[in-house]
Amino acid sequence: MTARKWVSRPLARLIGLSLASLMVPAPLAAQERPAMSAEDLVTMPRLGGPAVDADGRIAIYPVTTTDPDSFKRSTALYLRPLDTQGTPAVELTALKGASDAAFGGDGWLYYLADDATPAAGKDATSQVWRARVDPDGSVSGIKQVTDFARGVNGYTVARDGGHIAVWAELPRSCIRLDCDDSAKAYLPGPGDGRLFDGSGGFVRHWDGWETPGTHSRVFAFALQDGTAQGPGVALDGPAGDGAPTGDTPTQPFGGGEDIAWAPDGKSVYFTAREAGADEPYSTNLDIWWSDLTGSAPTNLTAANEALDALPTPSPDGQFLAYVAMARPTYEADRQVVMLRDLRSGKTTALTQDWDRSVGSLAWTPDSRWLIATAQDVLDTPAFRIDPRSGAVERLDLMAGNEAHIGNVTPLHSERLLFTRDSVGGPAELYLSEGWQQAEPLTDIAVSRMGKLASVMTTRFSFAGANGDTVWGQIHKPEAHTGKLPAILYVHGGPQGSFNDGWSTRWNPRVLASQGYAVISVDFHGSTGYGQAFTDAINRDWGGKPLEDLQKGLAAALAQDSSIDGDRACAMGASYGGYMMNWIAGKWPDRFRCLIQHDGLFDMRSFYFTTEELWFPRWDFGGGYAEAAAEYEKWNPVNHIDAWKTPMLVVTGEKDFRVPYTQGLASFTVLQEKRIPSQLLVFPGENHWVLSPKNSLQWHQTVFSWLDRWLKPAE
Repeated sequence: MTARKWVSRPLARLIGLSLASLMVPAPLAAQERPAMSAEDLVTMPRLGGPAVDADGRIAIYPVTTTDPDSFKRSTALYLRPLDTQGTPAVELTALKGASDAAFGGDGWLYYLADDATPAAGKDATSQVWRARVDPDGSVSGIKQVTDFARGVNGYTVARDGGHIAVWAELPRSCIRLDCDDSAKAYLPGPGDGRLFDGSGGFVRHWDGWETPGTHSRVFAFALQDGTAQGPGVALDGPAGDGAPTGDTPTQPFGGGEDIAWAPDGKSVYFTAREAGADEPYSTNLDIWWSDLTGSAPTNLTAANEALDALPTPSPDGQFLAYVAMARPTYEADRQVVMLRDLRSGKTTALTQDWDRSVGSLAWTPDSRWLIATAQDVLDTPAFRIDPRSGAVERLDLMAGNEAHIGNVTPLHSERLLFTRDSVGGPAELYLSEGWQQAEPLTDIAVSRMGKLASVMTTRFSFAGANGDTVWGQIHKPEAHTGKLPAILYVHGGPQGSFNDGWSTRWNPRVLASQGYAVISVDFHGSTGYGQAFTDAINRDWGGKPLEDLQKGLAAALAQDSSIDGDRACAMGASYGGYMMNWIAGKWPDRFRCLIQHDGLFDMRSFYFTTEELWFPRWDFGGGYAEAAAEYEKWNPVNHIDAWKTPMLVVTGEKDFRVPYTQGLASFTVLQEKRIPSQLLVFPGENHWVLSPKNSLQWHQTVFSWLDRWLKPAE
């Protein structure tokens, strides 16, 4: 067993900040600093992704704050010069209410805000605006760019500033953004019942009911003097004749990364998946190309029936990079970087021999390198890829662990702007010069985190199932005395990871701060260890993962004598919640309590009530009718006779991925068996808990449950 240790101090020693540049006061002694609370987590400022002007001189980034009394959230934009060190950021107070800021190649800053004068009787809608922003933070020339009857959900501006693409929800039959869609065929009346046809595919997705025939669609407009002109061009073309019918951005989590202008501003690449009866079974996203003539676009990746995404054209217009999976219907397959020569049409699997799955892509301004991020053994570093050879080099951008790097923006002269977060603290903005280790540009949360008691994180590895190396982490208060109760954290996915990154929901630091040792294990099925390791959970949900968790907990206890293994609880959500139900029946004597959030309880009913059916069909070898034995082999409901461990059950009524009835069913078992239990139901939450007040209630309930079983009154 090997281990790597570091202390999660959110000051200079954790994230490489220069104390002199940020003027951070000396931290209090560890015993003088208060433990991090749920209120601290909920109200911690949050940094968004930066926008950078074409010359790489200034960055503009959003910061979201939460009022500690009302828990109301608000976002402000800040400007930070990139060509001078030590210059403080400036809040752009003239742009209050702005969001989704992005620079056009024409030098203007574009953003979303409510329209200035909505028509009488009409609610305000989100529209595109622009403004001129100088390096000193002065703002001028504010102007509304779009004025549509329906709200704009997002936009992207061509590099030359001559066109803008916007997306909004409207029927596929519309060829203009301003078409009348007041007639709702799915609401036939006279009641308010929705009528869905079996050929329509999704009836609900993630946390919302579908609107049949309506999709997120992209329209391109010419820009003249900062105003969108004409009726616009639908990128998906007229319905039929080989044109796609689907959502762009892709639902439910797609965004601007799904749409990319060609460098010359004369065409657009976009990602879409065909809607219809097969959509709940399909991961076949394709990349399409529209020449803005209004005709049907061209499917560039029709030959691949698995996922194709992240269209990323090179600035010189020679190549289109994107990521592709090889196996249809498998959402956790490896994402290989593909390179298409736009002149010859030849496509090369650029990173076929690199056993990591790429999560983001960006070109350097000179088209010489591709910069990618990918999970790699608890970290998410940045990598430099040579488009000529496919050679991959991991960049060393941070002192210590890379942790989680994101929002990578390559600039001229081998500079990289990016965000970095870790278990120790939320995201901050960094700048690397010449591919070297980066310097911090922001103090969004560093000073505030420095006033809280530190948490120590140790990485460890051990021999898990089949003798394979498995990694985990231990998080515990740095300044503690005596033995610490243990919490076994089980991640969801199941193809995921509790890697070294900040979380606003399942945050190990805030839990450890309550006086616990939090142990997480990246069991077989986790990401960041090669595709074979990720694939290993297929048709083995309760096998190797449970063995890894058992061995991982034992390894952590053997390594750290300050952890009291006799006082232990386990908790997890989604697949982690499934594992709580599985542990209740297959490892019933190990834990004093369990916390099961949105966990799968009955695999048969889950299959017939979830929405994205490709997921269980891949992981269990088909639908329930085809693979009933496989579903029942790993079905927690079949082992309820052994249940005895007290359990807190949490669910959201708008969770359509793991419907809340799964939680109700498990709670019924607990009640019938007279096992101490609680049920926490959030009417307005989905698979996650997002509302600040609900998040605070979630944490308070969880802390109370853990304290009840692990910290009994003396």
